Amino acid sequence: MSDIKRIETGARMSQAVVHNGTVYLAGQVGKPGASVTEQTREVLAQIDRLLAECGSDKTRILSAQIWLASMGDFAEMNAVWDGWAPQGHTPARATGESALATPDYKVEIIVVAAQN
Repeated sequence: MSDIKRIETGARMSQAVVHNGTVYLAGQVGKPGASVTEQTREVLAQIDRLLAECGSDKTRILSAQIWLASMGDFAEMNAVWDGWAPQGHTPARATGESALATPDYKVEIIVVAAQN
């Protein structure tokens, strides 16, 4: 049986869980009330940090789920994503609209990645 490693574990959730060489990140959000661009940048920086802590990086992301409070923000979020996502290593991805934890959150991203 493989060990399960949990990162930044709290009472409700862990920010990352690693099992059998796969990294599962919790939904990452940016500073409440910031613009879509700023929140997306913060989220992607958090993803980079957590993946590094788990022995992975953005070239190893297998899938990404992106939730936007409004699909009207799709192009603004993509402008940041496209500058961050490594060409030739882009993951399978889905984007949808959802009411997020608070109205101040505009972007939430969940990723699954392989370890290095």
